[in-house]
Amino acid sequence: MPTGDIELSNFVIFSTRYGFPIGGVGAFDADEGGVLSVGGVGFDGGCGVRCLATNLKFDDLRPKIRELVDNLFKTVPAGVGKRGQISLNDKNVDDVLINGAKWVVSQGYGTEDDLKYIEDNGRVDNADPAFVSETALKREERQVGTLGSGNHYLELQRVDEIFDANAAKTFGLEKDQILVAIHCGSRALGHQIGTDYLKTLASASRKYNIPIRERELVCAPINSDEGQEYFKAMCCALNYAFANRQIITHLVRKSFNQIFPDAEIKTFYDISHNSAKKEKHKVDGKLKELYVHRKGATRAFGPGTETLPIEFRKIGQPVLIGGTLGTSSFILHGTKYGMDNTFGSSCHGAGRAMSRTQASNTWRGEKLIREMEQQGIYCKCHSMSGFAEEAPGAYKDVEDVVDSMHYSGVAMKVVKVKPVGNIKG
Repeated sequence: MPTGDIELSNFVIFSTRYGFPIGGVGAFDADEGGVLSVGGVGFDGGCGVRCLATNLKFDDLRPKIRELVDNLFKTVPAGVGKRGQISLNDKNVDDVLINGAKWVVSQGYGTEDDLKYIEDNGRVDNADPAFVSETALKREERQVGTLGSGNHYLELQRVDEIFDANAAKTFGLEKDQILVAIHCGSRALGHQIGTDYLKTLASASRKYNIPIRERELVCAPINSDEGQEYFKAMCCALNYAFANRQIITHLVRKSFNQIFPDAEIKTFYDISHNSAKKEKHKVDGKLKELYVHRKGATRAFGPGTETLPIEFRKIGQPVLIGGTLGTSSFILHGTKYGMDNTFGSSCHGAGRAMSRTQASNTWRGEKLIREMEQQGIYCKCHSMSGFAEEAPGAYKDVEDVVDSMHYSGVAMKVVKVKPVGNIKG
C-alpha cells in the first residue's frame, strides 16, 4: 500500500516499499512538468505476451502433446544466459534496436501479416542505440530469439470457455481451439538499460530538485536530456523484445510443422506490459499527448482506436492476461470506460502472492511437474528450482483478478483458456 505521496507539478508519484507497484500506470504530460522513470517501466523493458492462434483443436493435439512439447523444448532456447540461433553483428544489433520485429520479418523470420497484429506493428519510434551502453550491448550476446527464465514461458493452451460469443467470433477464437502464448522480454540487454538509467535518473533527480523517498522512483523531467536519453534507450529495449518474440514465433512454427505438417500458426496479438509510450488521451475533456508508463500493466485500448487491426476496431483491443503454470489465462477486450479512466490500461496477470524465495522453500519442482501432468498439463523446464518459484500457489487467484477488470468495466472477458503444455527456463 502507498506510504506517502510526493507532489510534483500537476502529478502525484506514490511511494511504496518497492517503488512503482506492479500493475501501476502513470501518465505524464511533458508540458506540465511530467517525468520519465525507470521504476514506472521496470527492468525488463518490452516484456509482454504474444498469442498465436492455430487451426488445430484439442482432439488433434491430445495424442501428440508430449511429442510437441519435447520438440518445442529442443527448438526454442530457454533458461538463464541461453543463447539463440541468430548471431547479430554490430550493424544487425542496431537494426534490431531501431526496427524491432520489422527487421526480423525482413530477414525471413515471419510474415508481413505478423506485423499487423503486434502493438505498434512491431516497431516503436524514438529508439536510438547511441544511448544504449556498451555493457548492455555486450550482454545481448545472441539472446534474441530466447525465452529466458523467471516467470517467462511458452504455453500450449486450449480455449476452455467463451464469455462473449460475438467478440470471440470477431477475434477468430473457437471452443477447444489450440493457442500458443509466448511470454518474454528484452532479456539481459533490457535489464542492463534499466540498471544503467537508474543511476542516471538518480543524479537527475538531485540535479532538478525532485524529492524522492524510494530509490527506484528516481526520475527526470521528460524534456530534460537525461529523460530523453532514457526514453530513447528504453524504446530500443521495446524493439528488442518485439524482435525476440518474433523469432520465437518462427521457431514455434517450425516445431509445430515437424509434428503437424498442415498446421497454420498465425499471430493473434502481441502486447507488452513493461513500457513507457507516447500516447494521446483525454484529460479534463482535452486531448493531450502523454507519456504513459505501464509496469506490469498492459495496454487495453477500446473500440474505435484507429491503430488497431481493422477487424478489432468495433470490439476493442485484445487484452492478454496470463495466469500461472496450472491455472487459466484469459483474453479480454478493451473498453471506452478503460480509455476514459485508466488511460486504456489493464492488469497483465495474476500477480505474486509470495516471494520467489518463499515459493522455492514451499514447493519442489519435480513434484510440481508430476502433479501437473496428472492434471493433463505436460511441462518441461531447465531449472527445477525456477519451476518451484512459479508454483501456482505462489500467485493470486487469476479468476478474481480478471473479474475485477471485467466487473469494473476496464476490460471485458472474451474467453478463458487452460494450459495443456508448458515450457519454462
